[in-house]
Amino acid sequence: MPPDRAWKKMKSPSSSSASSSEECRNWLELPRDVTVSILQRLGTIEILETAQKVCLLWRNISKDPSMWNSIDIRNLGVMDYDLEKMCIHAIDRSCGHLQDIHIENFGADNLLAYITQSSSQLRRLHLVCCCCISDEGLSKVAAKLSLLEELDMTLCSLSKESLEVVGRCCPLLKSFKWNQPWHATDGLSQTECDEEAVAIAKNMPELRHLQLIGNQLSNDGLQAILDGCPHLKSLDLRKCFNVTLSGNLGRICAERIKNLRHPDDSTDDFGFVTDIVYPLDYTEDDGFFDDLMMMDLLMMTRTMIPPTYINDLGDFYFD
Repeated sequence: MPPDRAWKKMKSPSSSSASSSEECRNWLELPRDVTVSILQRLGTIEILETAQKVCLLWRNISKDPSMWNSIDIRNLGVMDYDLEKMCIHAIDRSCGHLQDIHIENFGADNLLAYITQSSSQLRRLHLVCCCCISDEGLSKVAAKLSLLEELDMTLCSLSKESLEVVGRCCPLLKSFKWNQPWHATDGLSQTECDEEAVAIAKNMPELRHLQLIGNQLSNDGLQAILDGCPHLKSLDLRKCFNVTLSGNLGRICAERIKNLRHPDDSTDDFGFVTDIVYPLDYTEDDGFFDDLMMMDLLMMTRTMIPPTYINDLGDFYFD
């Protein structure tokens, strides 16, 4: 076939039309369930601030309560949004059907109270770096979390009192994360080092998954957990340097726990700093940082990917 004729065949009207059709596909013609599936893959902020503003169809889908069974809002430190206001609006859109919520580096007792008052079906609660949520605030709402199966309280300023209350009020709890930066235990008795482990052992018997990165528990505390939580399948003891997994205790852990992370295992996949950071002029007489300063340092040194857009909160209320 002559070259010029081959070129003309490649550029035939039908070929050009097909190419144009592919380039100009109308995404609004997708089946509704496909569009819903696509939008559900976006984060809460992306839906409220961007996706629902694209067109009327997407706006209507974004108002559907089924879109808000899960809410995930994380403060990366570079956003000009009122995240608490945005979170409350997302909760309202769920119309009581919220089952899974993750908030990170914002929120206090009042927001936690709003979450529990508005979400009687909550199964998973992730409170990460929420240092303004207190033992008192959590204790007041714990009774409303009776269906909770998964709880993450990583880098929060809470004590064993919260563990005891949560354990008593959440009998279905199967996964629990209680992670802190490791710090030395000089001056603490073994009883004090193990009080959180004992609280977990006494109040969370149905646990299958337990993460205790940076905890001060000793071998006695670990033994209490093994005795009190007989269904454990995974146990994360990274940075728990008071634990020695040797001898009989190590053998029991190896036999019973399918997924066991040792104190010296890497925390590269954890996403947060797990070692104490001291100021340049720190001396032994200075003591440790208070909780708020520690949380600030942890957030400053966390590995984060900033969003591709930074703009004003805008009007995300289209109700």
